[in-house]
Amino acid sequence: MKNPKVFVPLGLLLLLGLAPFIIPDSEYEQTVLIACMLLAIMASGWNLISGLAGYVSLGHSVYLGIGMYTGAILGQAWGIAPMYLMPVGGLVAAIVAALLGAIVLRARSHSFVIISIAALWTIQLLAQIAKPITGGADGLVIRPPSWAKEFGPTPYFYIFFGILCLTILLARFVMNSRLGAGLVAIRNDEGKAAAIGINTTLYKITAYSLSAIPFGVAGAVYGQYLSFVNPLGAFGILASVTLVLAALSGGRGTLWGPVIGGFIIALANEFATVTSSGASARVFILGIILILVVMFLPAGLLPTVSEKWAKHRNRNVAVKFIDQTSIASSTSRVDTAAIQSRAVIEQIEGKNLLEVHDIRKSFGGIKAVDGVSLGIKRGSITGLIGPNGSGKTTLFNCMTGVYTPDSGSVLLGGEDITGHKVWTRAHGGLGRTFQITRLFRSMTVLDNLVAPLERTSPREMAAGRYSGEEVSRAREVLAFMGLQEFEKQKGSDLSFGQQKLVELAQVLMLRPSIVLLDEPASGINPTLIGKLSDVIRSLNDQGTTFLIVEHNIPLVLSLCTEVHVLSGGRVLTSGTPEEIRNDPQVIEAYLGPDANLEVPVD
Repeated sequence: MKNPKVFVPLGLLLLLGLAPFIIPDSEYEQTVLIACMLLAIMASGWNLISGLAGYVSLGHSVYLGIGMYTGAILGQAWGIAPMYLMPVGGLVAAIVAALLGAIVLRARSHSFVIISIAALWTIQLLAQIAKPITGGADGLVIRPPSWAKEFGPTPYFYIFFGILCLTILLARFVMNSRLGAGLVAIRNDEGKAAAIGINTTLYKITAYSLSAIPFGVAGAVYGQYLSFVNPLGAFGILASVTLVLAALSGGRGTLWGPVIGGFIIALANEFATVTSSGASARVFILGIILILVVMFLPAGLLPTVSEKWAKHRNRNVAVKFIDQTSIASSTSRVDTAAIQSRAVIEQIEGKNLLEVHDIRKSFGGIKAVDGVSLGIKRGSITGLIGPNGSGKTTLFNCMTGVYTPDSGSVLLGGEDITGHKVWTRAHGGLGRTFQITRLFRSMTVLDNLVAPLERTSPREMAAGRYSGEEVSRAREVLAFMGLQEFEKQKGSDLSFGQQKLVELAQVLMLRPSIVLLDEPASGINPTLIGKLSDVIRSLNDQGTTFLIVEHNIPLVLSLCTEVHVLSGGRVLTSGTPEEIRNDPQVIEAYLGPDANLEVPVD
């Protein structure tokens, strides 16, 4: 048994499937296991949006209720068997989730949590009002199929067992797909995900819809199993809280964690029911479990055990140190086609690639950018300098779509992109890095590079995260940057300077026409600054245009062919490095008379 992470869960799943044969006369035990499997199904479905993408929903049991009512209404009206109702329940739940997700996923963090609860209660109220269809508060009585009386809970046991297996397969498929990589990127840093070209809106709605399918499928047969459905039972908040606790206990964001958590919490629920009376005891026990999880297992049971197991296995493995001076030194040994700009073919020196016209952006009464107009020539390395608070980063954010300017326009290659989304600009050739690096810290360096996906067809999103041309290109880019040794390391394990280079490598995956660098030299050692300069020059020679915000003035003057100076949200002056070096306005407003402007020697 080489990989217990795989074989142990599969063995337990096989054992679960044999439970009716292992335990004779086990109607009660099967009933308990059905409750366990239902909670595991819901926790695994919830995990797709809340565990992978980080959008915690406390109203997700609404889709179980939608599946229950779909099965009840269709089964009562036309006598459709549960086997045929299940896919219909899943489809209806997915459609409702897509429509609802387009609205609620506009909110984030605590706002999304509150809205998800409000959506649950709203649909519960609608179910009570629509009495001719739903039976109102009295609910609907469902006639069980004849085989349910003859064979007891065993057929339902295997139906739920099949749904659980399919849900696990769905979760595994999503986690190993390009969609899954994008969702994890969104969970780490949604703004950064958009900046490297991930269509965050489409990814979130897709995940939200997929997460509802297991609920709808299970709900369609669960109503038949109970022989009754009403609004309070189908759309109860306690079910949502319970499934969230199950996923958190087992380990959200993992494949088997929500399944394990589902069984643990369902068994705890059953223990509370058997040993005491009323819902208060169940709530008390669940509350105790939640406290214990938060205090001792904040990552969940499975991740905690996996981490301890990994530490135990690697306790005698020597740590490999990599000399930073070797980073970014291998550009001559790599096929540079992997990092070649999309602009190299149509390069026309002297014409503006990026232009901003009369950009204004205020926050309250403060004018951060006040009527800035400037152009970045194609094929140039242009500097943007100025004191703190002069509007440099705000202008960057207006250029890249993070902020919508109050007035003015942004043009890329002559096309007005002022109203374009962040990810649209990224795939249109406008890349950027950040002053404080924003890598996806829980992902490997390779995953950080392959997460963007320009084509968003179902086929492309379903492709494996380690398949296709992007992976080979990612390795070429890493080799160009001298980072190939770090491919399997997590972003959080790298030094700040290494993170800067990986962030630039992320941008290069998009083959940008222009790269906006926000203080690339801040916080890194002089050796790495020299290597970074070499990378920028090499990329520029191959057609990539650069706009650099930087306080390291000697670096700017050594790299740039033109420099713009901002002060008070306006362009103070523009010119060549030599002109800027000797401009009295720049010396007075920013550089100071004693500034050391000597070009550093590598």
